[in-house]
Amino acid sequence: MKTLEIFDTTLRDGAQTEGISFSVSDKLSIARTLDEFGIRYIEGGNPGSNPKDMEFFKSIDSKSLKNATLVAFGSTKRKGVAVETDENVISLLEANTPSVAIFGKAWDLHVSEILRTTLKENLDCVEETVRFFKDKGKEVIFDAEHFFDGYKDNPEYAIEVLRAAESGGADVLVLCDTNGGVLPTQVYRAVKTVCDYFPGMRIGIHCHNDTGCAVANSLIAVKAGACHVQGTFAGIGERCGNADLSVIIPNLQIKDEYLCVENGLEKLSETVIRISEISNLSVPSNKPYVGESAFAHKGGMHIDGVDKLSKSFEHIDPSLVGNSRRFLLSEVSGRKAVLLKIRKFEPELTKDSPETKIILDTLKELEYEGYQFEAAEASFELLVKKITGKFKPHFELNMYKATSENPAPEGEQNSIAMVKIMVDGNAETTASPGNGPVNALDLALRKALSVFYPQLSDVQLIDYKVRVLETDQTTESRVRVLIESTDKNSSWATVGVSTDIIEASFIALVDSLEYKLYKEKL
Repeated sequence: MKTLEIFDTTLRDGAQTEGISFSVSDKLSIARTLDEFGIRYIEGGNPGSNPKDMEFFKSIDSKSLKNATLVAFGSTKRKGVAVETDENVISLLEANTPSVAIFGKAWDLHVSEILRTTLKENLDCVEETVRFFKDKGKEVIFDAEHFFDGYKDNPEYAIEVLRAAESGGADVLVLCDTNGGVLPTQVYRAVKTVCDYFPGMRIGIHCHNDTGCAVANSLIAVKAGACHVQGTFAGIGERCGNADLSVIIPNLQIKDEYLCVENGLEKLSETVIRISEISNLSVPSNKPYVGESAFAHKGGMHIDGVDKLSKSFEHIDPSLVGNSRRFLLSEVSGRKAVLLKIRKFEPELTKDSPETKIILDTLKELEYEGYQFEAAEASFELLVKKITGKFKPHFELNMYKATSENPAPEGEQNSIAMVKIMVDGNAETTASPGNGPVNALDLALRKALSVFYPQLSDVQLIDYKVRVLETDQTTESRVRVLIESTDKNSSWATVGVSTDIIEASFIALVDSLEYKLYKEKL
């Protein structure tokens, strides 16, 4: 396999994502996660731009990294300033990293209109800055900013900028699509030309996703001769984001026999989820390779095909990237999907079992009413157990009600709920305030049940979604409520449907607590 250098800039370019603000602790956690996965280079930030990035470099011990080389990022020296007195250059030295990434302008428009200097002085800034760091024993990665736009407008000058970096001793020349506006054919031609001009030099690619082509542009650059690929995990970054390494790496390593990470890709999904959680982002369900729906099958023909021969409808084995196959339940899934799902907890049932027909008929009736079990597998499992006679309710609900007062008295919650339950002939009536009737009912129900089942005090509601099913019925519309609960060890989802949003919510809440109690007895 041909070895590629993977350069992650999540901590620098990714930090420029709208809505993201990494703390130093966040950055340290992400750096450790990337290192454990096997990333070759981790760009920690720009120590000259803000105190937080400098604190990160002072807090991390680069020698403790098992796989990665830590990189500090900064610009070439300013015009009219000696390189050894430039504040940005000095801050890069103070970061004390074995490698530095230096960016310089490769588009003549930026040189004249943004830097307001001459083309010659820009070349001198590039060469002097690169040479300065090489003389200090650093590995220098030169990022040719706006290279593709510069190459389009003035190819001779764009190449001259690369020559200046090479003359200064740069170890890697990275071609940056800073505006994210080029297409794969343009990238291939430019990268191929640069590789021909600089034989033996390590050529890199850095793409943004403003045309939706960042991944494709990175892949085609490798085909054209690039051996160094920059991007971010999950594709976060300014504007439309950066090239997504969580897609690029498996594409190259699994499908094209390039070695990107030596540890294997079994931790890819785990790594993306971990970084997304730290970034306070959710992983899109349809994200390639690592999304929850990446290997989820819903169509009846697809499910039947996968069950017989997985590669008939899956481009790779999901375990290669730490993901798993899922069969979704719906009216288009067919008998095979339901059977495969049922067998996970009722393996003795067959397609000819009388319970199977009842389950299928009940499922169709409930879906007609508006139920959907794709994302509420706990409710589906309880449904199957009820039909097979293997589930006994842990409590009986005698009464519940909830009232709200708006506006609420200052400093007080605006709702109160009351529930009455029976457990083995013993009654318990409890009331609880809450922020809204659903929250009050949730608290009151768990409070009452905790008298008999103390373990329910650990259960928390972590997500709540409402979907209006009949928009033409206005306020009389049927609604579907999906809730996700956790006990800190695992999480599960349940569903309820009604024309009354409180009732739909309560159905899902009851299922959630029943599922917790049922699972504890297994």
